[in-house]
Amino acid sequence: MLSRQKYILITGLIALSILSVFLKKWGSNPWAESEWREHHGLIRIDKSAIRPDDGDTFFYKDFIIRILGIDAPEIIHKEHGIFEDQPYGRKAAAMTADVLKKATVVEYLPFQNDKYGRLLAHVFVDEELLAVRLIRAGLAYETISFYGDNGFPELAERILKAAQESPKPPFERPYRWRRKHQKKQ
Repeated sequence: MLSRQKYILITGLIALSILSVFLKKWGSNPWAESEWREHHGLIRIDKSAIRPDDGDTFFYKDFIIRILGIDAPEIIHKEHGIFEDQPYGRKAAAMTADVLKKATVVEYLPFQNDKYGRLLAHVFVDEELLAVRLIRAGLAYETISFYGDNGFPELAERILKAAQESPKPPFERPYRWRRKHQKKQ
């Protein structure tokens, strides 16, 4: 009887190990996600105070939030020397506005302000990274490869994975497009 108990115990441990590997690889562990979210202190946004800007930026109350980990195509911003829309810029802006509007919960995880005074932050919409949604829709390039994980390796990994699994966006990288089209003021 003792050997049968050992067999059941060992079989159970093996099954738990396999399940653990599966959950880690595919990120399907809702308990781990909620623990991660509580530990990192996400800040909930009052949706009524959001004003969309473009595909990777929006206004919230008195500050500007720039979505970390991506670069979306440009739209006209005359104050920044952008006098024409980049292809897919309006589509990316519309998707971001629509996703933020329809969300039940919008939260952000702040990093720091950039040289333009915008708050760089990972943005979550109904517990999903907005950056990942935009990449999967083909409306943003990942920027983790260039700027690094900014102290959020788990989130950077999700963004990189989405970029690897998604088709290449059908537009020129925005930083290259800006070099050709942005007028210095």
